[in-house]
This record gives sequence, C-alpha cells and structure tokens, in this order.
Amino acid sequence: MRFLHTMVRVTDVDKSLDFYCNKLGLKEVRRKDVPQGRYTLIFLAPPGQEGVAEIELTHNWDPEPYDEGRNFGHLAFEVEDIYATCERLMASGVTINRPPRDGYMAFVRSPDNISVELLNRGGPKPPAEPWASMPNTGKW
Repeated sequence: MRFLHTMVRVTDVDKSLDFYCNKLGLKEVRRKDVPQGRYTLIFLAPPGQEGVAEIELTHNWDPEPYDEGRNFGHLAFEVEDIYATCERLMASGVTINRPPRDGYMAFVRSPDNISVELLNRGGPKPPAEPWASMPNTGKW
C-alpha cells in the first residue's frame, strides 16, 4: 500500500492556489477538469516531492457551502525554519492562528478554513519574540 493524496474541497481556486502555492510554497503538479461531473481537480506537492504525498484540491463548479473543515483535522508540513516561515506568511497577509511559541509548531488556515500545521525540521528552536508572547488568534 502507498499513500497517494489528501483531498480538500475549495470554494475559490485563485485564493486557494495563492495560499497553497504562493504563500506555503507548494507547486501545482497536474490539473484535471471533469465537465460531466462539474468539478476540477488540482494536485499540489512540495517541490521535489511530486507523487509522494500530494494534496488534491477539489473545486465543485456548482457552489455549495462547506463548514470550517474541523472534522477533517489538518494538513501538516515540515519547514526548515518555523520563525522565518511564519514571518513570511504574516508579511503576505496570512494570520498565524497558533504562533510557534515553543519554537516548533504553528497553525495557519487556508482560505477555506482548513487547518495547516507547520513543524520545525529537526525539533524546536529556542523560544524567541515576538512568537513567545504572541497569543492565539481565532481557531486552529
């Protein structure tokens, strides 16, 4: 058995691609429009990890409301430097819902409220400001 992908539904393709690709750094691997089913599938992966563990964004062409996705849980990514990653995300307008106070873990949310966990590669960094005293914002 081999893990293939995780699917999340998205309401706005442009906003979702901006978040996952421009802000998180994933890249689009492939895309498939399915007119008979009225949906589009967009597969994303971290650079160099195509085909390993991808995210499938599913965009249904007929609008339907999605709740906050909390029943889904979260996506998790290992990052080289948790502080630099959170700083870059904040500078691009992403809210850090759970700051990396411990130097190891942070949470942000996609435009469709999917929780995304960020974990520092190699274990925790020493606590540092502004993260150490930054409160949570919203849900994560």
